[in-house]
Amino acid sequence: MIAEHALNWSPRHPTDLLQTIGALRRGGGDPTYHRDERGAVWRTTRTDEGVATLRYSQPAPDELRCEGWGPGARTAVASAPELLGDRDDPAGFDPGIRLLDDAHRRNPGLRIPRTGRVFEALVPAILEQKVITLQAHDSWRRLVWRSGDAAPGPTPRRMRVTPAPEGWASIPTWEWHKAGVDPRRARTIVNAARYASRLEEAVGMSTADAAARLTLMPGVGAWTAAEVAQRALGDADALSVGDYHLSNYLGHALWGRDMTDDEMVAAMTPWAGHRYRVVRLLGAAGVRGRPRRGPRMPFVDHRAF
Repeated sequence: MIAEHALNWSPRHPTDLLQTIGALRRGGGDPTYHRDERGAVWRTTRTDEGVATLRYSQPAPDELRCEGWGPGARTAVASAPELLGDRDDPAGFDPGIRLLDDAHRRNPGLRIPRTGRVFEALVPAILEQKVITLQAHDSWRRLVWRSGDAAPGPTPRRMRVTPAPEGWASIPTWEWHKAGVDPRRARTIVNAARYASRLEEAVGMSTADAAARLTLMPGVGAWTAAEVAQRALGDADALSVGDYHLSNYLGHALWGRDMTDDEMVAAMTPWAGHRYRVVRLLGAAGVRGRPRRGPRMPFVDHRAF
């Protein structure tokens, strides 16, 4: 099927499609994301004009293409360059140490994506609060399949679009329970849904003001705001302070020891403006952190309560 809207462009900086857009996937079973056999990435979204299905591909190393279907496709296709890191400028990044220099050199196309959709990034971030990632991804998958909309266009497999804010707000208590989401996280999402339009205003704000707007929401703290900023705002500096593993991961990867959050923040000062980029580069390079000797975050099945 011919796309309803399409755009080809040459990115300002070297861009690797899969490394860049992969940060937006929420687990292998994400109903809003699919990589097809040709290496193209299909992704659904919801714009102010309606739902859209996008197909992102990289015909050549210096060429990117986005095709779209659905009532929101025109807007979504037009914003594709930003989503694939057009605003991300690595020019001021100085690795400073050999490990990061090697990671940066070997992954020149890793960009920080910017979806411009705050609430869309906020919901899965809230689901990931205080639980293991696999559990959060399972909740996301169940809820989007249950309450989302069918994806428009010729998707290579059945896909869904994340619910509109009013859809999230109307999910009944038992559906949250069946999806393994405790009442606190469910309340946080439902409350945020009621203020979704105000939250979207964060796209046009400074980094500090955007974080302040997000953390006005009960149940949304610095960690959640950073997770949203990384994806919706393209913030290359958004460090997920408060993460269960991050301080020790960075501590061992870069300095060979455990660290507290405060120590991590102080130690990351040389990379101010690019601290999230450092995390992404280390991950892309396969750098391991602390050996898994300590306790892991437990799996808590809230459906058992």
